[in-house]
Amino acid sequence: MANSALDNSVKKLIKIDVSSDTVCPWCFVGKKNLEKAMEQMKEQFDFEVRWHPFFLNPSAPKEGIKKSEFYEQKFGARQCAQILSRMSEIFRGLGLEYDMSGLTGNTLDSHRLITFAGHQGYDKQNALVSELFFNYFCEGKYIGDSQVLLDAAAKVGVEGAAELLGDPNNGLEEVNQEVEKYSANISGVPHFVINGKYKLSGGQPPETFLKAFQVAGKESSS
Repeated sequence: MANSALDNSVKKLIKIDVSSDTVCPWCFVGKKNLEKAMEQMKEQFDFEVRWHPFFLNPSAPKEGIKKSEFYEQKFGARQCAQILSRMSEIFRGLGLEYDMSGLTGNTLDSHRLITFAGHQGYDKQNALVSELFFNYFCEGKYIGDSQVLLDAAAKVGVEGAAELLGDPNNGLEEVNQEVEKYSANISGVPHFVINGKYKLSGGQPPETFLKAFQVAGKESSS
């Protein structure tokens, strides 16, 4: 037991800030690959992952639009089919089934909830982000639907979600502050900042995160 406590005491902490949107498939892929890398390095480092809002489509309608319809309008039928094929293959590689059914739309409420969850612990926030990604990309659920958000919050143990979501102004200022602080100067997501210094963008493979951890760990004094 003493040796275990000693081992833990000498671990260095790596902090990871992630800017992400809940309707971004590469954000889900990036999260999965980040977690693979963290699992490989868990004996060497402790990790703290914090999620911050980004809006791919700030003017998206709250009532939602069919995913298939939205993507065909945005990319055209041929490119949409190519994207679906590629994402399906990538998700299968992660042990997931990519689901294009259901609605897409405004993600503000999901970001209000994720930001709120961070105050109850970053592990809980991470669990909520995972649940919402899975709901949206693998189960065809619409994360603009308050009941979907409430169910996800209940599943991972986020308290006070109904009160938060019941008022559209709750948490709004904090989300805007988060966007300004973490996401205003980036053009795409996912965007990872490791120990406030090392920046990575896109659905990077686990190996890229491993290299960044090693560099950050050598320079960390914590």
